[in-house]
Amino acid sequence: MSKFIVDLSALRNGFIKRLALDGILDGELIIPDVVLRKVRERFLSGDKWLLQSLEESVKLLRERGIAISISPIQSDTPEAIIGEALRMDASIVTCDLALASIAEALNVKCIYAPPSSKLRLEDFFGENVMSVHLKEGVPPRLKRGTPGNWCFETLDEIVLGREDLEALVEGFMDKVRSGEAYLEVDRDGSKIFQIGPYRIVVAYPPFSDGLEITAVKPIVKLTLREYKLPSRLVNRLESQAEGILIAGAPGMGKSTFAQALAEYYLSLGKIVKTVESPRDLQLPDAITQYSKNVSDPDEIYDVLLLSRPDYTVFDEMRGTGDFKLYADLRLAGVGMIGVVHATTPIDAIQRFVGRVELGMIPSIVDTVIFLENGVVTKVYSLETIVKIPHGLRDSDLARPVVQVKDYLSGETEYEIYVFGERTFVVPIKRRETSESEASSILENVLNRYVDKCRVEVREGEAILYIDEDEVGKLTRKCLRRLEKAGKRAGITNFRIEAMRD
Repeated sequence: MSKFIVDLSALRNGFIKRLALDGILDGELIIPDVVLRKVRERFLSGDKWLLQSLEESVKLLRERGIAISISPIQSDTPEAIIGEALRMDASIVTCDLALASIAEALNVKCIYAPPSSKLRLEDFFGENVMSVHLKEGVPPRLKRGTPGNWCFETLDEIVLGREDLEALVEGFMDKVRSGEAYLEVDRDGSKIFQIGPYRIVVAYPPFSDGLEITAVKPIVKLTLREYKLPSRLVNRLESQAEGILIAGAPGMGKSTFAQALAEYYLSLGKIVKTVESPRDLQLPDAITQYSKNVSDPDEIYDVLLLSRPDYTVFDEMRGTGDFKLYADLRLAGVGMIGVVHATTPIDAIQRFVGRVELGMIPSIVDTVIFLENGVVTKVYSLETIVKIPHGLRDSDLARPVVQVKDYLSGETEYEIYVFGERTFVVPIKRRETSESEASSILENVLNRYVDKCRVEVREGEAILYIDEDEVGKLTRKCLRRLEKAGKRAGITNFRIEAMRD
């Protein structure tokens, strides 16, 4: 009597049912104990689909007169399954390409079929498709467009089933086993794959309320020249910037800019490496990409410190450990380019506040580049000086202050300092005063000295209309107060004219 031993992939993809229906299976089907244990684990976690698949398979096998037995295999590794197949003189039934290949190499009988999904991820990525969203029981949805200008499309003619999505995931796993892809994250409730240009996130119940696959593909690849950056900024990136933050909201083109900057440094003869999670930057082979998920901070630190790259791109910095690793490497002399999520440019800097000493921040971050809709909209530079912080007056309160400046204009926009036990981030950029507001401010000053006056402000110039008999009341003190008030309101010129009835 023929014997067949199955693994979890064959159960998950409905391969057992197909073989039974086609009359290929006969004799005895052996289910390893490890498969049943995983079915139980999924059931207890709230996901009943695998148990339902087992029930349907067993029912069909019994209808076909096929005996079922349990084998006490406690591991689903290839060596355990192949060893049991040899001991029992059984054929292996699997959808796992790696297991089938090893069995063939050892001359062990094996029935293999690739995952039988009707879906191909590549078929969904048409023109300008940024991401594909697949979920069981729901029609596929596509995000089409460009960063900041996209829309959702729903393919109503398709409703996705669990079995098709499971087969699609098994296909991803086959690519991992054959070395065509990376499994960046493997948890009970989720998996993250990097397959060529596609970053794929898979979520399982009970972490999600149904099996869900989200695939993202970059649609734009630019060179640094195509960003048309000011020459002053390009010179800074070439010769001065070594602690760079690339910031912006999700989907605003941070990774695209990081790719362009990494390739630009490579073209300058620099040694460039990356730390990613997942490794989704599309870069030349000359740039080595390290995975944060299959290493620990100590290993990354040692490798980068000893290999001495000129620049390291740290993509997707999230937790405190990421910021600490970035700071440690930068202080060790490695040029760092960090990519962070931030809704405003100052938010990117504040991610370091409380994680490192305030005075060290300009040594760690010297340039912040903020992107919106794929365009560089703000560049900050940082420096530390000792001064009285903005808003305080007592000279005894002078202390180290981190000044955050608009790099292109040179204007200080924020000051960061410690007062007591708190760290303050103070905006100091002055709000532009309207012409009507400036007129009211100056009239309030004049009314202290003259009885009849009117002020008009035009294009930065204030015209003071004063009664002829009261012009002599404009003392030096009055004029100084007018100049001081005008300076705060952005007024640079004054003109006095007689007010006539």
